[in-house]
Amino acid sequence: MLDVDLGEVEVEVINPGKSGFLGFGSEDARVRVTKVPQSRSLARTAKLSVDSILHGMGISAISTIGKAQPDNPNTYPINIEGDDSGLLIGRRGETLRAFQFLVSRILANSDPDSEGRIILDVEQYRQRRSNTLKNLAVRMADRVGTSGRAITLEPMPSNERRVIHMTLANHPQVLTESIGEGDERQVSIRPKRRGTPGKRE
Repeated sequence: MLDVDLGEVEVEVINPGKSGFLGFGSEDARVRVTKVPQSRSLARTAKLSVDSILHGMGISAISTIGKAQPDNPNTYPINIEGDDSGLLIGRRGETLRAFQFLVSRILANSDPDSEGRIILDVEQYRQRRSNTLKNLAVRMADRVGTSGRAITLEPMPSNERRVIHMTLANHPQVLTESIGEGDERQVSIRPKRRGTPGKRE
């Protein structure tokens, strides 16, 4: 027998097999053994960390590992749901970002060579916030295009500014630019001069 270390694996029973009668009609059991991708294993470690933190905080919520996106197979979403899950979002997602940073640091210390990435979300807040920002970007761009005057949005974290930049990247009338420093960094939406490409962060 060849002894090979496959790391973490998942075993799926294809056929449990049959014992038969007096050796007749028996069937061998068949299983499918699949090596778990490192990023998936990392997601499981992240879930354990999240559940431990939730328990320690006395928050009534559960976490589940979602499927990795086809275009980003090493990134797994972990969604948190429950009666107290709203406490984990905070003002404009500040608490969720802090929670994300904490779990990311735990994973980096436990497996510094991992190429996987974990995205924490609470009740699909990130997706809802992304949709809100996209709608805001389009409305403000239309206003700038009509008035010819620039508009500066409220300070946002980098991931939210990126949504604005990407949404308006090919807008025919405006360009975007991040201005300011640190937590006060904002997106400015300005009229585009003819022939000027949109600017991203």
